[in-house]
Amino acid sequence: MKLLYIVPKIKNTGGVARVLSIKANYFAEHFNYEIHILSQNEGDEKPFYDFSPKVVFHDIVLKGNAFHFLKSYKKQVSQKVKEIKPDIILVADNGLKAFIFPFIIKTKIPIVFEAHGSKFIEEKKQKKDYFSKSIRKIKYSFKDFAVQKFTKVVTLSDENLKEWNLKNAIVIPNPSWIKTQKTADLKRKKVIAIARNSYEKGLDRLLLIWEKASQKHQDWTLDIFTDEAASLNNIVIDLGMTSTINVFKFVKNIEEKYLESSIYAMTSRTEGFPMVLLEAMAFGLPCIAFDCPTGPGAVITNEENGFLIPDNDFEMYAEKLSFLIENEEARLEFGKKGKLVSENYSMEKIMEKWRHFLESL
Repeated sequence: MKLLYIVPKIKNTGGVARVLSIKANYFAEHFNYEIHILSQNEGDEKPFYDFSPKVVFHDIVLKGNAFHFLKSYKKQVSQKVKEIKPDIILVADNGLKAFIFPFIIKTKIPIVFEAHGSKFIEEKKQKKDYFSKSIRKIKYSFKDFAVQKFTKVVTLSDENLKEWNLKNAIVIPNPSWIKTQKTADLKRKKVIAIARNSYEKGLDRLLLIWEKASQKHQDWTLDIFTDEAASLNNIVIDLGMTSTINVFKFVKNIEEKYLESSIYAMTSRTEGFPMVLLEAMAFGLPCIAFDCPTGPGAVITNEENGFLIPDNDFEMYAEKLSFLIENEEARLEFGKKGKLVSENYSMEKIMEKWRHFLESL
């Protein structure tokens, strides 16, 4: 089988790039699928994540205003489809152009939309005036209409599926790629967070929460791994919190960092299906996250393997984070149960679902 993935970026440090590297490698190495990935404006950059040598990369150059951008997008993608002749096209893009795809690319090839984020994902803080709200309402309505034009839609959780209210959809979560017997001892006074420094990932919220929680836990540190480490570190300096917060660039040996930590903290405003929670749980870390749309609620069972905090309740988040800091026994119990959860999303189980789904098309 020949698959063509169409994505905005594949060579960066983002979550979609990580998920697709894992899936593409498995498709190529275990199912012997021919995998092509088409991204935009990345040229000859080397991928941050490791890909099988069997995976073929393609790049298109898109410039200009919205009209020229879409015209060029249609022309170049159509050319690539004719050149590659895939059996299935998979669109993994949260941008509006992804929803325009079925209207501008004319083909009889099945087109699958992979919903890697909430329908309501936003890249910056939204204005609350009437006009801005009306524009957002139109945008979400267009998404609802356009997503029905795909052959199939794959969402990452039942909660995510409910946002779309679709009949042509299936739920396939992200796989947990970590296979390890290692478990963090949860004795180190360290909280970890791994996220892009973007609005939807909410690291600004984490800084405010840590400012509250760290007041009585000055001996604990928060380690943040992100893409824009320098700019985030400048904010930490301005807040006067350098003694309890360390900011690092994304690293490939992230497994070591999980093992050196005792709590995983997520403060996203929206999510799809957070791989980092599964990764943290695989190493036995208790997790705490806002119950944002959509994702953390599919992984964390509140007060069983972590804490799921009502969205925007900073006080409760700081309180529950402090509870985990102060209670090693609770950390160990949550971590033990979380490790069992991660096993439900093993590579073999999830990728077999993908094989069955794709071959049914």
